[in-house]
Amino acid sequence: MRHFGYVPPDARKGLFHQEPGEFGTGSPARTLAVALGATLYSPATRTTLAEDVVKLSARGVVSMVLCLEDSIDDSEVPGAEENLVGTFADLQECRAELPLLFIRVRQPGQITDLVRRIGPAARLLSGFVLPKFTEERGVPFLEALTEAESASGQRLFAMPVLESPELLHLESRVETLAGIRQTVDKYRDRVLALRLGVTDFCSAYGLRRSPDMTAYDVHLVAAVIADVVNTLGRADGTGFTVTGPVWEYFRQQERMFKPQLRCSPFTGRAEELRAALIEHDMDGLLREIELDRANGLQGKTCIHPSHVAPVHALSVVSHEEYSDAVDILRPERGGGGVLRSAYTNKMNEVKPHRAWAERTMQRAEIFGVAREDVSFVELLAAGLK
Repeated sequence: MRHFGYVPPDARKGLFHQEPGEFGTGSPARTLAVALGATLYSPATRTTLAEDVVKLSARGVVSMVLCLEDSIDDSEVPGAEENLVGTFADLQECRAELPLLFIRVRQPGQITDLVRRIGPAARLLSGFVLPKFTEERGVPFLEALTEAESASGQRLFAMPVLESPELLHLESRVETLAGIRQTVDKYRDRVLALRLGVTDFCSAYGLRRSPDMTAYDVHLVAAVIADVVNTLGRADGTGFTVTGPVWEYFRQQERMFKPQLRCSPFTGRAEELRAALIEHDMDGLLREIELDRANGLQGKTCIHPSHVAPVHALSVVSHEEYSDAVDILRPERGGGGVLRSAYTNKMNEVKPHRAWAERTMQRAEIFGVAREDVSFVELLAAGLK
């Protein structure tokens, strides 16, 4: 599979200086962690789940979480598990390209039980999402994952969700983060990415951000994100991919603040796209995606298909970013130094900017590099067709 694979080849060539690369379930974990992109959650109770997976894959979704946890009522769990088993059986007969599939469970025992019940179709399963992850609660989940992997012969990844009150509360945060770090480091080969449960963070204080505000406008939440990245998202080889928080809105709400999308990138018919984004509260989402990357996060948790195209469009490396990264990583620059960017608008300092350049090139391998005259507007328009 590849990002923007649904775009016709000729159109893709017109958009990309370097086209997105191919990846699959057997790709290295480092590649898959970046490739997750917009990870779309779906309740496991949906009766059309197999059909939905195929349809969404054709629309550009490359990673999905089939949820048995907070998205469904407690009484629905047994039926949802049965539905999942049937869904994987149906997907096994399908010849269409499928996204990376994960199951969000409630209890460790569900991991081994579901892998056993799914049987041979478990080859379609990429792993499990582990809720409310701490050192104490996380170890049994990871042990169950190891057991299921051994029994099935299938490589299975974990995506712990950081959302517990212990992580949010100031007096317990440092100790909780240290425990999480110790746990995920022990199981590093199986931890694909760490996900942030910002809705649970807000819940602990009775908060909910409006569509005019990002997670970074809620200072309690922003402080936790900063501490998670500080502890678990370092670029020195000890860190993990940390994904962006969910955007909750997907239809028009009463707007208190003026739109956050500038007019300048949108000209001609693209103004219609700008109006549509504002009407559906997508301007706030676009701003939050940019802030996610500025704060060290990659990809995003999504709860509506309309969020996928914006996340992927803004994940494409711009030609300017690529140019800077290439200059910084040239072998002859190994000794450091400062150089003016090819765009003559900034300073590139080789040693301090090297980690950024390496991360940018990883993203370029997966999401591609836009042509010099192509902005996120054209990429977004291609994703919305």
